[in-house]
Amino acid sequence: MSQEPRLAGHLIVECLIAQGVTHVFGVPGESYLAVLDGFHRHQDRIRFITNRQEGGAAFMADAAGRLSGRPGVCFVTRGPGATNASIGVHTAFQDSTPLVLFVGDVASDQRDREAFQEVNYESFFGPSTKGMAKRVERIDDARRIPEYVARAFATAMNGRPGPVVLVLPEDMLTQTVTAAPLPRVEAVPAWSDPGALRALRELLLAAERPFVIAGGGGWTPQSAQALQRFAENWSLPVGNAFRFQDTFDNFHALYAGDVGIGINPKLAERVRQSDLILAIGPRLGEMTTGGYTLLEAPRPRQKLVHIHASAEELNRVYQADLAINATMNAAARSLEVLTAPLTVPWLAWAQACHADYEANCVPNALPGLPGDTPQGVVDMPAIVATLQKHLPADAVLTNGAGNFASWVHRFYRHHGLAKGLKTQLAPTVGSMGYGVPAGIAANIVSGRTVFTIAGDGDFLMNGQELATAVQHGGKSIIVLVNNGMYGTIRMHQEREYPQHVSGSALNNPDFVALARAYGYAGERITRTAEFEAALLAALARTEGTLIEVMLDPEVITTRGTLSAITTQALRNK
Repeated sequence: MSQEPRLAGHLIVECLIAQGVTHVFGVPGESYLAVLDGFHRHQDRIRFITNRQEGGAAFMADAAGRLSGRPGVCFVTRGPGATNASIGVHTAFQDSTPLVLFVGDVASDQRDREAFQEVNYESFFGPSTKGMAKRVERIDDARRIPEYVARAFATAMNGRPGPVVLVLPEDMLTQTVTAAPLPRVEAVPAWSDPGALRALRELLLAAERPFVIAGGGGWTPQSAQALQRFAENWSLPVGNAFRFQDTFDNFHALYAGDVGIGINPKLAERVRQSDLILAIGPRLGEMTTGGYTLLEAPRPRQKLVHIHASAEELNRVYQADLAINATMNAAARSLEVLTAPLTVPWLAWAQACHADYEANCVPNALPGLPGDTPQGVVDMPAIVATLQKHLPADAVLTNGAGNFASWVHRFYRHHGLAKGLKTQLAPTVGSMGYGVPAGIAANIVSGRTVFTIAGDGDFLMNGQELATAVQHGGKSIIVLVNNGMYGTIRMHQEREYPQHVSGSALNNPDFVALARAYGYAGERITRTAEFEAALLAALARTEGTLIEVMLDPEVITTRGTLSAITTQALRNK
């Protein structure tokens, strides 16, 4: 059904509205002025969030996609805009997040001349198992905009979720069209094969020490709750994959901890000792598998059942004893009705797995892990305990990459998806600079309380997005851990090249003054006792807050706490 003639750029916006998009993130560019005019025309139904750098915009779109389960949307201009945004596309690809990146491009009659800021986006984003996007397409015919947009959303959501790139020639966007948007598309579920489910049950009945690793993209509250019922029916210990710690309730009696960087050594040993691994959702990447050692590639010592939404991922790295192609909603709903015996022989094993997790939540319980804070420095485990005490259960926690995140990963407990909401946004790809923009986006699109932990190096990669928060009414609480260096790199240097520090020291600005300049409140603490009051004040404010925590550099280096946990992870690799 055709509509009144209007600009193709306006039709792009109408197609986004038809797909249920309410917020779009981006940096404006002259290459897509017609689309910006469309956002102005429909500003009562969709908001364009103006960012200060395309990497921050792409991270915000990724965060929106993770929270909603539908594609986050980002708009950037050609050339530098697209290359800046590529960090978010790569993150969405490796983290299995649905995302659509729109790139304004050179006019059609100027292509292939190395026109101003011209890039071959098909080559740059290259869809493949080693690329950055699931699909890269260029819309040359304005009449086909509804087709391309609907396909982009379907591709981003179906199978293994991921990013799609749509290229928009500038002259195409100013054409007049009468096409109408296509209806909202939904992800198509892939159901488990009944024969495979029977085989899975036989493997469970033959096991003595089974272990579930849950995570990856595509989880909803319904699928997480079905997973919990499956675990309860079979008394199965469950570990969450790296930075998917909200997949299974951390307070549950069957929870065994997170399987990733800085893994609890006792949990790592449990994974090694297991005789059956049920990997439900994760692609079993390097971080979750301890550098492909907890599960040896290509053929693990343990029997392996791998359930994944993408058939292409199954048996690609690990040869599974049983591979099941299913989306998480379908898989979990199939598993929860899998008939369990009256008793299982591994009940004591499951209880011991959970006891190991509980012990690991106690600071100083395991020598050499974070929590063994040298006397006189800020006690980071106590700070995380304060967060647990005062943050609402539905608070969203975000972080970028760095050793600073390990305290939150170890000591903070997520109710998460099983209680109805996603509460962790963290890049499994290890992108620095993710936490600040992700937290701002999470607050803008959901209105929920957001807490971000950042390092001094991590913060300055996207700290400019505080201006975006203030401009668009976003609020986040940021704890900035300042130790004057790139802590993870320094840790590696201390181990590999002791006393040869190179490139990892930082001369930082006054972060409190910087936050205030952007319009955030700013506080600095040097003692643990100061944190609770600072947090309560931040929760009460209408504006965002940055709390700078001054941390002794030795907490990160060879005699400190974080080096030990990460060194253990590296040894596991």
